[in-house]
Amino acid sequence: MHREGRPPERLTNRSPQSGDRAREITRGFLREAEPGASEADVDAVLLGVSELVSNAVRHAGGVTDFRLGSRDGGVLVEVSDASVRRPRTVQINPSVPGGFGWLLVRELATDVTVTLRPGEGKTIRASFPLRAAA
Repeated sequence: MHREGRPPERLTNRSPQSGDRAREITRGFLREAEPGASEADVDAVLLGVSELVSNAVRHAGGVTDFRLGSRDGGVLVEVSDASVRRPRTVQINPSVPGGFGWLLVRELATDVTVTLRPGEGKTIRASFPLRAAA
């Protein structure tokens, strides 16, 4: 697996506005930067990316920037949007769809930070582990 690390970079001129597109970009990045990563870890990254982007689109007016970078033993995902509201965990109601996204991201990632940029929005950074495939 790639171990030198790669700083977060923008991989497309347009930020993805759907979980599907974000997963496609991320899958390509991981294939190049971390080709030996376990399938389970790749799936966790793809799920986290999908949730972060979907939440930005659904609750914050869309994604304003999307970056990926490799780190020793993992990948850093950065999703920015125009809202200055912090994500919140909601009470899960099994009879109502949704409400699991932020909880999933926090469960799957090893580290999650939210940086507010007054007048601009926020950036969520999530680090996900990537172990070598067995």
